[in-house]
Amino acid sequence: MHDLLLVTIRRFITLAPAEEALLRQWFVPEVVPKGGFFLQPGEVNLKVGFVLQGVFHYFQSGDDQRLTYYFGREQEFIGDYESFLSAQPAAHGIQALEEAHLLTISADNLQRLYREVREGERLGRLVAETLFVDMLRQLTSFYTDPPAQRYARFVRTYPDLLQRIPQYYIASYVGVQPQSLSRIRSRAAW
Repeated sequence: MHDLLLVTIRRFITLAPAEEALLRQWFVPEVVPKGGFFLQPGEVNLKVGFVLQGVFHYFQSGDDQRLTYYFGREQEFIGDYESFLSAQPAAHGIQALEEAHLLTISADNLQRLYREVREGERLGRLVAETLFVDMLRQLTSFYTDPPAQRYARFVRTYPDLLQRIPQYYIASYVGVQPQSLSRIRSRAAW
């Protein structure tokens, strides 16, 4: 179970055997059922998750609808970074779109990771930088690309999600109504 986490972490830093043992202690298994929440809007994010299996959507609620702005899936870390750092209630939610199996680390143990794992702070920085770049690309695309290009980017970024999640989440992520997404898909030349 922890092997996938360790393989992913080793992409960022080198781990000594004793550090691997600490990570196995600090990251604990958790299951979130389909439709369940890793984080509800208004809650303080007190942990970071590593997705072993499943997919989550990050959403903002408004005008009686949920707007999906990001997906977290296998071999990715999830959490609301703003809420986690500030210890303030989250404005966003993170919901499982299928049953999800994770390893989670508490805020206290994450601070221990930063102190006790030789390259722990570097790991935190590199993961944060990766998430920042992903979010910036999505935001830039939302403001500069037409919907068809945003959908093409979704297909390139998340090809495995096309058959795993309902189309209305994809439409929300792309920034269109489901009917518009159907038209975009029918015109796509792939």
